[in-house]
Amino acid sequence: MADVLIIVGSESDKPRIEPAFEVLSKAGVSYEFHVSSAHRQPEQTGDLVKTARKKGFRVVIAGAGLSAALPGFAASVTDLPVIGVPLRSSKSVLDGLDALLSIVQMPPGVPVATVGVDNAKNAAVLAARILALLDLP
Repeated sequence: MADVLIIVGSESDKPRIEPAFEVLSKAGVSYEFHVSSAHRQPEQTGDLVKTARKKGFRVVIAGAGLSAALPGFAASVTDLPVIGVPLRSSKSVLDGLDALLSIVQMPPGVPVATVGVDNAKNAAVLAARILALLDLP
């Protein structure tokens, strides 16, 4: 069982989320990585996140660009902490700002912790800190 579920919507997002892998590994935090799109595979993605707690995950890191729906979608179907990583996209003229605003402006009751654009390392550090708090006596 892994502690952190890391998801991105496209294989092309993997290089920008990979820095989280190294940080989590160095911290001794187990993780599992999946590519699953909130837009192209909503049922599969919903099932992945809905069953995350049952599978032993305790934190979700979701990276997304453009409309950046994945982190908010994940937060809407789980009560686990979700950390959103806005990703730059070559298809955007806003250099990741569109993704940042999409992730940070969630409605009340659907919280997503948000780190800087392309800052998967901070997402991993935050996940490790959340896990450390969960492990306190």
